[in-house]
Amino acid sequence: MSQVVVDAVPVERRPGLRGWLLDDLQQDHAPVPGPHIRPGRVVGRPWWQVMCLTGLDYFSTLGYQPGIAVLAAGAVAPIATVLLVALTLFGALPVYRWVARESPHGQGSIAMLERILPKWHGKLFVLVLLGFAATDFIITITLSAADATAHVLENPYAPAALHGHQMGVTLVLLALLGAVFLKGFREAITIAVVLVGVYLTLNAVVVGAALTHIASTPHVVADWRHTLLTQYPSPLAMAAVALLVFPRLALGLSGFETGVAVMPLIRARPGEIEDRIRGAHRLLTTAALIMSGFLIASSIATTLLIPRHEFNPGGRAYGRALAYLAHEYLGSIFGTVYDVSTVLILWFAGASAMAGLLNLIPRYLPRYGMAPEWTRALRPLVLVLTTIAFLVTYVFRADVNAQGGAYATGVLVLITSAAVAVTLSVRRRRHHRLTVAFGLVTLIFVYTTIANIIERPDGVKIASLFIAGIITFSVLSRILRATELRATGVEMDDLARQFIEDAAAYGEIHLIANEPDARDEAEYREKEAEERRDHHIPEEAPVLFVEVQVTDPSEFEAPLRVRGEERYGYRILRVEGTSIANAIAALMLAVRDMTGKTPHIYFNWTEGNPLVFLLRYLLFGAGEIAPLTREILREAEPDYRRRPMVHVG
Repeated sequence: MSQVVVDAVPVERRPGLRGWLLDDLQQDHAPVPGPHIRPGRVVGRPWWQVMCLTGLDYFSTLGYQPGIAVLAAGAVAPIATVLLVALTLFGALPVYRWVARESPHGQGSIAMLERILPKWHGKLFVLVLLGFAATDFIITITLSAADATAHVLENPYAPAALHGHQMGVTLVLLALLGAVFLKGFREAITIAVVLVGVYLTLNAVVVGAALTHIASTPHVVADWRHTLLTQYPSPLAMAAVALLVFPRLALGLSGFETGVAVMPLIRARPGEIEDRIRGAHRLLTTAALIMSGFLIASSIATTLLIPRHEFNPGGRAYGRALAYLAHEYLGSIFGTVYDVSTVLILWFAGASAMAGLLNLIPRYLPRYGMAPEWTRALRPLVLVLTTIAFLVTYVFRADVNAQGGAYATGVLVLITSAAVAVTLSVRRRRHHRLTVAFGLVTLIFVYTTIANIIERPDGVKIASLFIAGIITFSVLSRILRATELRATGVEMDDLARQFIEDAAAYGEIHLIANEPDARDEAEYREKEAEERRDHHIPEEAPVLFVEVQVTDPSEFEAPLRVRGEERYGYRILRVEGTSIANAIAALMLAVRDMTGKTPHIYFNWTEGNPLVFLLRYLLFGAGEIAPLTREILREAEPDYRRRPMVHVG
């Protein structure tokens, strides 16, 4: 059956970030070469450059992760870090390599779960995950800014006037971050490559100097070993403590979701999805290996060389353990260079998280009808997110360690949801061994997430506020946008088009809305007679029946599909859409634009409570069809002279 596409419902171009990351993230780089892409042309950036972009978030955790590990685990920190690295390489990395294969356009694990869990329960699940994702990204912004402030204030060359103003400096950094996004810039990846390259090089120098000092002073290792064995006499006790404190180290797992989100930026030939997938696999694997090496080395260095009291609030290593080592073993000048590099990458890590939010929110909420159209635009959304970051910073008093629980909760929930999505995916493909393997990984992440929530409930409290806010505003938005025209286009087969052209040849186009029941000859005969009598339709005028099948009422935007059917001599337009009223309104506008004539549609009033009908419309796409259809047409076509006519008998 051939189809024609009627351009009755134009699709507006969605505004995105004027300039840089989101414009690339929201496009699929033209899978079929078009006039703007030469055949064979390679699109995007090398995977290692894109790795630096996601590394802004991932690698920057070295600024505070070693200190958090020592505060959480004490002398056991290196052992707990080894467990973290094992879970990274044998848990999170395989999960996200699979996610990259399943969502090569950067949709991530949330989109995988959306496909597996359709309709309203799937939408609700996605909203909950978006709440945790918002927690992850917002806390990334605020925590990174707070830690950048700590590096500024603890530097010996910092102006004395700044001391004691942690909150003020952090808010200034957040305001600068928001200003950058309001202005827009294009060379994000180039900046990321420079920052990450310099930062990793300086960290290699610091860690190398620290390990060299450990090798030249064997008593340091002996002292650590003595402390470890005194506190935990048996290996079993060490392992038990490492497992108990392991959830607090979950910050070292951040960056994987961002690594998948930036996949559309990876260099690939048009139409060659495998190029992008291979690049993403290299990106994820290389980043995980680099980070794993730095995590283990920095944990050993900070645990063995920094006195425990320096990690406490007010200590010189509080929130900046590696910076302490840089100043201690390489001098104030090198330490200052290291501080500047750390401040820049931490501040820019907030930019990476902001970009993630600006990519995530427009991708889901407006499409669900659960956010106003302005959330697709840059400036209003940046202002909202910056305001939220200010509030979170104020609540946590710009304290790095105080925000660790909320950050870890967001990271762990996202990774756990990815593990669940991958497990369900391999199960549906009947890969039994992989199902067992990924199932075990999922259980480990579930344990880690629950343990983190129990120990640090502030994270789930913050996430609950984000979830409640997202759901509340989503429901309000869905209600306020209920009468928008939601069809993104009309796909019509040849028979339906012929029916409409034949009706237009007579003169006026008469459509009868019919709720299909038995669909026998008597139903159509009685319905036609009733409408002709009530609305004085001439006997010789042809009529077309319109029957709407609601496909998925939870969807807000979807194409309209129309096919013709002849039954007992009656001509019927069978329509598939997300709601009855919206489908009929979109069909009538399509008929008007096809024929140049104003169509008329005929309804009967239905009996019932208006509030019940409103809920039925919002949840199931049904409700009181006639007034809703008229209101949708009124909003879609302001000129009443061109507006299709609605008649109710």
